[in-house]
Amino acid sequence: MKTMWGVSYPCVAFATVLSVSLSLLSFAAHAQTAAPSASPPLSTGFRFTEQSGEGLFVNVCRGCHMADGRGATGAGTYPSLAGNGNLEASGYPVTVVVNGQRGMPAFGAMMSDEQVAAVVNYLRTHFGNDYKDAVTAEDVKAVRRP
Repeated sequence: MKTMWGVSYPCVAFATVLSVSLSLLSFAAHAQTAAPSASPPLSTGFRFTEQSGEGLFVNVCRGCHMADGRGATGAGTYPSLAGNGNLEASGYPVTVVVNGQRGMPAFGAMMSDEQVAAVVNYLRTHFGNDYKDAVTAEDVKAVRRP
């Protein structure tokens, strides 16, 4: 009988099959007990339907700025929103969200004034940002180009 490392091939094969089987059983057990992810539904059409700042961030901003708001570098550069001093002056993020800037598209046509205010307020109070002066829908309306 042939051997590998002094062990017969049938034993090695059995040990391999047993190891793979136990791994699959462990994975299946975990998959059954893991809570399903509660992903918010995506918007359909040209306008975003999310109303909360968190919902808008998750479905609109997170893809580029990442879940932790720290941004990314790869096919492009997506700036960090975490601890970002540019968010201190509330008019700056409102202008960027509404009109876009460099590689970031303008979202003004796809969001209402209330939605822009909600997502900007979310960014300014999360990810290590603690700017208390809330943006209003009136502030957003003043930034929109005629």
